[in-house]
Amino acid sequence: MFIGRNFELAELNRLYDTDTFQFAVIYGRRRIGKTTIINEFIKDKEVIYFTGVESNEKQNLANFSRSIIEYETGQEAELIYPSFQSAFEQVFRLAQDRRLVLVIDEYPYVARSARSLASTLQMLIDKNREQSKLFIILCGSSMSYMEDEVLSYKAPLYGRKTAQFKIQPFDFKETCEYLKDFNDLDKAFIYGIIGGTPQYLSYVDPETDIESNVKSLYLKSTSPLFDEPNSLIKLEMKDPAAYTAIISAIADGYAKLGDIASKAGISTALCANNIRQLISLGIVRKELPVGEHKTKKTLYSLEDNMFKFWYIYPRKHISYKFKSHRYSIFQQNSAIFAGVYGIYIRGYFKAVSVEAPY
Repeated sequence: MFIGRNFELAELNRLYDTDTFQFAVIYGRRRIGKTTIINEFIKDKEVIYFTGVESNEKQNLANFSRSIIEYETGQEAELIYPSFQSAFEQVFRLAQDRRLVLVIDEYPYVARSARSLASTLQMLIDKNREQSKLFIILCGSSMSYMEDEVLSYKAPLYGRKTAQFKIQPFDFKETCEYLKDFNDLDKAFIYGIIGGTPQYLSYVDPETDIESNVKSLYLKSTSPLFDEPNSLIKLEMKDPAAYTAIISAIADGYAKLGDIASKAGISTALCANNIRQLISLGIVRKELPVGEHKTKKTLYSLEDNMFKFWYIYPRKHISYKFKSHRYSIFQQNSAIFAGVYGIYIRGYFKAVSVEAPY
């Protein structure tokens, strides 16, 4: 089931129809639906699809080589190109007289393993773009890497892209389309505790109630969202502890920069820089009170519903036993759940009524 993403698909197809060289960058947090968009776009097109792995240059080059040869021959082969440059040169040759899409998924894994890859690709784009029909798509889940090493003006590939797509979670309307088998109230509840990330929405069990879903999604050590916020921060940030402290402070109700920094135990300057990163990731939002224009009046809150709910409820209801495994304890007292969840959901409904007033 493919939901939403109409703008992204329309733009990708518009670029494809130009029959000229194109270079699109698609990025966003993991599980946001980037690969789903790409698969929908390429399903009726000639494509070389290569997914990077968190390994070394040799392994990634071998996988890339197999992708090229499989496209050319329709068969698997063990031949490996001597370098990424020679492999890309072959792709450009193939695209001289045909429209061809090259997808490099999880590009940061490849680029980190092959340090000269970006410069090599830059050189070949500059050399071939005028006579090439190649459509390159670079896709990545590490937003900080994609922004700093691909889109930044300091990056070798700066100025070569013809389009960029920062994929966002579903909004409330799109989430309702995805949850078509649920009643309207449950759709709103689910959006409030999970947000609009497609993969998270796929975890919801329509056969159980909201409380049971919360427990199965968040509170067991085997739950898919048990440690998801921490995993996301570790993926993106070099100093995850500082970012986690900031998010915790905001979740506890600290809204001003100085108060957040003090609670997190870091300098105001570092706090301000880290908050900018969290805003870019869609985790934190900043607001000015109505009628105010001074930045000192800025207030910060959590933007992402999954982070917001995790830090308000599961974070405070998970315990750990430091033996051979890590465990969580179910909260069997429904009154506790109802009280904490009720406080959270009242504030959430105020926000969603603004997002989707219909």
